[in-house]
Amino acid sequence: MAEWLYEAGIGECRAALVQNGRIVEAQIERDGEGPRVGAVVAGRLVEAGKVALVALDLPGQPVATIAGVAQSISVGSSLTVEITRMALRERGRDKPARARMTEAPLGEGPDLRARVAMSGLLVVDLGPTGPDRLEELGWSELIDRVRVGHWPFSGGALWVDTTPAMTLIDIDGEGDALALSKAGATAAVEVIRCCDIGGSIAIDFPSLPGRAGRHAIDALIDALLPQPFERTAINGFGLMQIIRRRSRPSLIEQVRFDPVATDAALLLRQAERAVGAGLLRLVARPAVADHIRAHPDWIAELQRRTGRPSEVVADTDVKGVGHAQ
Repeated sequence: MAEWLYEAGIGECRAALVQNGRIVEAQIERDGEGPRVGAVVAGRLVEAGKVALVALDLPGQPVATIAGVAQSISVGSSLTVEITRMALRERGRDKPARARMTEAPLGEGPDLRARVAMSGLLVVDLGPTGPDRLEELGWSELIDRVRVGHWPFSGGALWVDTTPAMTLIDIDGEGDALALSKAGATAAVEVIRCCDIGGSIAIDFPSLPGRAGRHAIDALIDALLPQPFERTAINGFGLMQIIRRRSRPSLIEQVRFDPVATDAALLLRQAERAVGAGLLRLVARPAVADHIRAHPDWIAELQRRTGRPSEVVADTDVKGVGHAQ
């Protein structure tokens, strides 16, 4: 039976859809990522035009793009908007959130816990004590695969990279091209679903000599990838393009484009489960240590959950996540 595991971590909440003993979907929601999809926010029009800009009445006054603003609405006017796509971080640039005008009451929009509950599946709330079910299912290994972009499968591997234009999935391996393409297509769909990859996706298949083989892969993608999506047929060079709705950052974008926040969340998770008494020391590279120190509420929550005083130590010799003990 499929079920969601949900963990309200410090600075980051996590959810994993588990089916047949495997994580098939993984989502995280971090503090400070900006207004969620479905949030209704007050704002002020700061730039008019075909695609206008509204400054949101939130800390830092983030902006959102908004289309369809009537010419009669002047710059400086107060608006109420609903977020339809979260702000996105990309390599080399960031994209502001998208919004639309609304008359709905103000609200923060559904959080990660509420969104997974909407699936109708059982949601199991996890705590920092007892068996670490996420880790038993390979949560850390999953984050490492996302970070590196290397996803092995029987007979080959995927290399996954995200650019401002699209997410690229390259199928690498040896042997029969059709068999490799079928295994690679299955693995690619699993990664797309697991990481909630949206927008434009390009899959580079091994060159298939005949139309029958290419049609077989087309049909396999249609059978495995949940709707809605659009796709092209595989062309003679082995490329297929898939378009999926993109309303929030994918797991790949969250992990890769903010490695400091990624390591900070993993270190805090480790600290929650550290065994012992007395001072709890979190040792991390300077950027991660500074990130945690910049959020004193995280440190206070860690002390509340563990019942131990906590200290964050910067160490230039530390690589990766760091350690807590």
